[in-house]
Amino acid sequence: MNPRVVTFHYKLTDKEGNEIDSSQGSHPLSYLEGTGQIISGLEDEIKSMNAGDKKVISVSADNAYGQKNPELVFDVPKSQFPEGEELSIGMMFQTDEPDTVYTITDIKGESVIVDGNHPLAGVDLIFDVQIINIRTATDEEVSHGHVHGEGGHHHH
Repeated sequence: MNPRVVTFHYKLTDKEGNEIDSSQGSHPLSYLEGTGQIISGLEDEIKSMNAGDKKVISVSADNAYGQKNPELVFDVPKSQFPEGEELSIGMMFQTDEPDTVYTITDIKGESVIVDGNHPLAGVDLIFDVQIINIRTATDEEVSHGHVHGEGGHHHH
């Protein structure tokens, strides 16, 4: 049997109640269960929900983006960046290393401090979720590994 496609609205906050992200006022998010498209701690809780259900789900950093890894924070000489590029704190960039995005966290003279941790690493997350729809994935969605149509991927 094919996995489910789950469509839901969410509001994401940290433990202090600061809003991080939200689908309100936009399209709900759709994902294909079991493909790692959303964090495991959230997916595990949604599995037991049905269309129309609402739930506040707490996800520890360990079940979200993990704890901060201090080995992913290091100094890079300014000379390693393209000449003339305006560097600023908060700027994000990717290198040849796949799947890693670095954020500039500090600039000290000729030294740039970069952090390869996910921006939400070390953060416990609170999701306020409302399930909009649940359906069985199509064979095509399963073979492609993602949702097609409203709230998902569109082929052109």
